[in-house]
Amino acid sequence: MADDITAIQKKFGSLNEYSIQLNRWLSKTIGVWPLPSSTTKFEKIMTKILIFLCWIIALFVITSSLLHFTLVKEDIISKLKTLGPISYCFGGGLNYAVLLLRKDDIRYCIDHIETDWKAITRTGDRQVMFKNAKIGRIISGCIASFMQVSTICFGIVFGVFKQKIKIGNESMEIHVLPFPTYKIPVDTNLEHSIVLGFQFLTGCIMSATVVIAFSLATVFACHAAGQLTIMVTWIKEFVNRPQEENKNMRVNEISVIIEHHLRILSFLGRTEHLLSPICFMEMFKNVLSICMLSYCILVEWSGRDIRALSAYTFSVMNIALSTFLICYIGEVLTEKCKEIGNMVYMTNWYRLSDKDILNLIMIITRSSVEYKMTAGKIIDMSVITFGNIIKTIFAYLNILRQMTIL
Repeated sequence: MADDITAIQKKFGSLNEYSIQLNRWLSKTIGVWPLPSSTTKFEKIMTKILIFLCWIIALFVITSSLLHFTLVKEDIISKLKTLGPISYCFGGGLNYAVLLLRKDDIRYCIDHIETDWKAITRTGDRQVMFKNAKIGRIISGCIASFMQVSTICFGIVFGVFKQKIKIGNESMEIHVLPFPTYKIPVDTNLEHSIVLGFQFLTGCIMSATVVIAFSLATVFACHAAGQLTIMVTWIKEFVNRPQEENKNMRVNEISVIIEHHLRILSFLGRTEHLLSPICFMEMFKNVLSICMLSYCILVEWSGRDIRALSAYTFSVMNIALSTFLICYIGEVLTEKCKEIGNMVYMTNWYRLSDKDILNLIMIITRSSVEYKMTAGKIIDMSVITFGNIIKTIFAYLNILRQMTIL
């Protein structure tokens, strides 16, 4: 492990860079990465231009799709089939706005992680941090790969290939698009390619907002879990320290432990403030998207269109996986915070002096205030919540199936 840390430090310059590198790469693609004070004026202008272009492209596709859904008269099944992709893009746009508005929170959490890497110097503690940073990096990379591949596959299946339709006794192939368009000509190959290109970019941008939000949540949660694990080690070392050792040294150590605990809780509070509105929107967006895409699977099942069924299924799996991930992160952080108070109580605290016992009681009291990652300060993010989301999806899907008599 020590050799791995040394090699990573040489390759990336610092372990902090290793932990946040993927997040920075992903965030810079759509301009949501908070710029440091040393950023040049040219870089700031280019970032603003990038954000403006992303908004223009996304709004062009989303507005056209919403107008088509609202104004064009179609049968109920056709409208429901378009609702899933539209809701996914609309929710992604809201996520994009939140990420841009919460840049200060992102900067605070990044600076906090960098400070912790500088403050923690013991080899064993740094190994714990490195292990958790590696887990966060791997999960972030997997999320980015799955989500973007799913978006590209969806666009290829429903944009590149032509669709067969029957008019009377004749069948013909026509150009189709992943998102419906309102009064935009796509009859020729050139027009279709241009509009499809814009929709591809919109899909990638909207997926990027989800990937960035969840990768930030993963990296921040892994870092917090590592810090809580280190704190557990510190408390055990403090309690099991020989009684004849210098008392002033013990007092200083308990003060460091308490301050570190408060730093972790402050970090978690800022992370929850950043992710709470995103979790709220993601929860309802994912319920609608999974429900509509699952409905599309039922609609396409009779036609045995393998390409469409594969694209819908892969999209549903990725959205469900991302929903489970954010719920699981909330569950893990809640349990880790509870573990601190329980662990302190289960140590040999009764062997300590009265002053040391009172200091440990401060940690137990603070840990009794349960930390929870929430969706909009309303719903707790946990595995139970994920189960309720799946139940809700099946309930709505069953209602749709009965209403449209599939």
